[in-house]
Amino acid sequence: MEKEKDLSLAIAKEVASAGGRAYLVGGIVRDRLINRENKDIDIEVHGIEPGRLTEILDRVAPLRSEGKKRGHFMKGASFGVYGIYGSDIDIAMPRTEAATGRGHKDFEVFVDPYLGTEKAAARRDFTINALMQDILTGEIVDHFGGQEDLKAGVLRHITPEGFAEDPLRVFRAAQFAARFKFEVAPETIELCGRMDVSALSKERVMGELEKALLRAEKPSVFFEVLRKMNRLEPWFSELEPLIGLEQSPIYHPEGDVWVHTMQVLDNAAAVLGECRAAGEGNVRRPASEKGFMLAALMHDLGKAVTTAEIDGRIRALQHETKGLPIAKELLSRLTEEKVLHKYVLNMIELHMRPNMLAGQKSGVKATNRLFDASVDPAGLILLARCDRRRETDEGFDYSEYEGYLWERLEVYEEMMKKPFVGGEDLIKAGLIPDEDFSLILEYAHKLRLSGVPKKEALCMSLGYAEELAEKNEEN
Repeated sequence: MEKEKDLSLAIAKEVASAGGRAYLVGGIVRDRLINRENKDIDIEVHGIEPGRLTEILDRVAPLRSEGKKRGHFMKGASFGVYGIYGSDIDIAMPRTEAATGRGHKDFEVFVDPYLGTEKAAARRDFTINALMQDILTGEIVDHFGGQEDLKAGVLRHITPEGFAEDPLRVFRAAQFAARFKFEVAPETIELCGRMDVSALSKERVMGELEKALLRAEKPSVFFEVLRKMNRLEPWFSELEPLIGLEQSPIYHPEGDVWVHTMQVLDNAAAVLGECRAAGEGNVRRPASEKGFMLAALMHDLGKAVTTAEIDGRIRALQHETKGLPIAKELLSRLTEEKVLHKYVLNMIELHMRPNMLAGQKSGVKATNRLFDASVDPAGLILLARCDRRRETDEGFDYSEYEGYLWERLEVYEEMMKKPFVGGEDLIKAGLIPDEDFSLILEYAHKLRLSGVPKKEALCMSLGYAEELAEKNEEN
């Protein structure tokens, strides 16, 4: 980081010698003022022509360049954004943008070195992100009251016209509110409620969602803000039926399914925080942080189609399986990552099982089958903790449940390390792979989960093969 600062200073000095000024812009200025770490350095250069700027970048670049490539490169010729080989710093020229299509997919960019700091800052989204800092003098340039909003913890758009040019800013407002624990100004809430977000790409929306899920202490704020904006539709429309959907007060005294889902989501974020604080290798953690958070968000979507009053009780039977098509629809709208889909859907389908087995003190066979069906047994146990942890749980010690589950996971993992019957063993014993071979392997795997020693399991598997062969002859 110190080397990047030195390079920034070198650029600023050269720019000043050429008659221009170099400013830090965007998040790094904001975060410095609130003592928040930010390693992304963005520089905006005013008052010199693009050709002169590239000469300067090529001159200072050897201070950091490695290998054959030296000097600057274009990150977007039409955007006036440059990079330097061997550095992560972004250097830009002042520019304005004009949207020419829906969803910020088509727009024109106009680079103007003499635009001025006020007009250049006006193109940004929020007042707190429009702050600039002269690299040489440290002077803060604040044309729109960003410092006051930063102190007050308020997200406020700069101009309605400029803000509305990019509908993604609806989701940026929500994720900034979640990450920085800021309130969104009423006028910004109202403006976002009028903006059409339907034409955005899934990649851009998912990018903002990920920041909220993985960087916010309480990612529920992201969805609460979207709810205030009336902008859960169309990207998160599956969540809306959870609002006001009653649950059994015996098991869910915290409130409706929406409230419960938001609590589970924040619990999941707390779990990830604990795992990160513990460091690598010190605690069991989810195999996929993103998948874990998405599973927490979507785990009870099935209650929207299964909740009913049965024998005087509010129940949602089979919601963990009935919710899979709903979750798949939501996932498909956000991402095409097939591995992520598989992870999230598997976690949703199994999320009820850990606590149920723990409550019943089920046998080893049952827990082995559960963990064997899971793509991430440790993550599943942690999700079960998030689903059960409630501030209203008085007199209930969940540690007994969790202790049971971790002990059983160790049993499962030790069992899976022992020798077992595989395809090669069956072939060596004389079996020929045919249409029944997969059935025999499944049978052998069940014996493995039951703790049957390999030698005995091989004999039993061969016996099962004979039974199948006899049935085939009879047919």
